[in-house]
Amino acid sequence: MTNPRVRKIADRIQVIVAEMLERRVKDPRLGFVTVTDVRVTGDTQHASVFYTVLGAGGPGASDDEEAQLAATAAALESAKGLLRSEVAKQLGMRLAPTLEFIHDALPETARQLDEVLARARAQDEAVAAQRGAAYAGEADPYKKPREESAEDAADDDADEDEPEA
Repeated sequence: MTNPRVRKIADRIQVIVAEMLERRVKDPRLGFVTVTDVRVTGDTQHASVFYTVLGAGGPGASDDEEAQLAATAAALESAKGLLRSEVAKQLGMRLAPTLEFIHDALPETARQLDEVLARARAQDEAVAAQRGAAYAGEADPYKKPREESAEDAADDDADEDEPEA
């Protein structure tokens, strides 16, 4: 979707669908829906509308939450014609794009990733607590010039006294 016109159409469809779900669609099965993204094909004939439902879905969800997600999907499917006609009316295009509603799994995936990172951070802290807090190597890892001892100085003096061949 590199075409700026297609991106503008997608953004406009997102706004139209969100406003319609908030104001005009009165289906009791419809949960608290948020339209997260819209992707339109290059020829603007098909639009995929991604949505999330507050408090529904995700791994480990209860049967009630799964039922709410299924009911919301059914409500969106039944309102698809009304939404498409309103999109066509407000866009003023010759051909209205078909709408496909897809549950967006991105929030659940992000939450799972945060949980995995928190677990890894906790394990790292536990490992660091078990072993000492000392760093590997010397206390001062930088090289310093070598200090001459008395023997080194005597050897240098002896070398200077010898005649060169």
